[in-house]
Amino acid sequence: MQGKLMAARWGRALLDRLLPNACALCGGDSSEALCAGCEAQFFGPAAAIARCVCCANPLPSGAPPGETGPAAGPLCGVCLRHPPAFERTLVAADYVLPVDQLVLQLKFGHRLALAPLCARLLRDAVLRQQGVALPALLCPVPLGPRRLAERGYNQALEIARPLARGLGIALHARLVQRVRDTAAQSSVTPAERQANIAGAFAIADAALVAGRHIGVVDDVMTSGRTLNELAATLKRHGAARVSNLVFARTPPH
Repeated sequence: MQGKLMAARWGRALLDRLLPNACALCGGDSSEALCAGCEAQFFGPAAAIARCVCCANPLPSGAPPGETGPAAGPLCGVCLRHPPAFERTLVAADYVLPVDQLVLQLKFGHRLALAPLCARLLRDAVLRQQGVALPALLCPVPLGPRRLAERGYNQALEIARPLARGLGIALHARLVQRVRDTAAQSSVTPAERQANIAGAFAIADAALVAGRHIGVVDDVMTSGRTLNELAATLKRHGAARVSNLVFARTPPH
C-alpha cells in the first residue's frame, strides 16, 4: 500500500512537471485552476465590498446605512422603491475583468472544470456572511431546450452541483422548468427584457416549494429580471422565501 501511494505521488509530480497548470486569470503556473494570489486579490476577504442585501449591487463607498429589508441588511435605492420577488442575493464577485473570464471560459469555452472552482468561491462568499439563513433546497436557473442543445450543458447546474455539496443543501435540478425558449437577456434592449422573460418558467412539483426557502443558482446576474421572474414563479407556488446564489454580479453602468 505504501508503495502504491508513493508511486501515485511521483506520478502526479511528474505530470505537473510535464503538463504544468496555468491560473485561469493571470496565466501563471499554478497547481490549481486559480493561483493563490489571484484568489486573494479578487475573491478574498479584502476584496469584499458593501452590497445591497437584496440585489447585491455595490453600495456607495462611505454611504450611511440605509433601510433594511427582510434579509436584515442595507438596501439600495432601487430595491427600496421597487422590491423584487426575492429576498437576498449572494455573490462571489463583480462581473468585471478579469473575473468575467472564468464565466466566459465556462459558458462558451466548454471549460467545465471551472464550475467546481466557481462553486467553491461562491460557497466561501456565502459562508463569510454573518447570520445568513441557508436555503432548504437549491435549483439552477434552467436553460431552454434550444440553448441547452446548442451548448450541451447548463452552466448554472454545473455550478449548483458542487455548491450544493459544499453547503450541505439538497439540489433539485429540475425543480424549475423553462417552458418556452427566450432570447438571451443580453441580446435585447432593457425595455424589452421583462416581456422577453415573462411567463418563461413553470414549477415541476409545487409540493417541493410550498413553505420553503428556495435558493436559485446562476452564473451571472445582470438586470435581475430573469431571477425576479423565477422568484415570482416560486412565490406563486408557495415558496416562503427566495435567495439567489450567483457567482458574479454585473455592476450598474
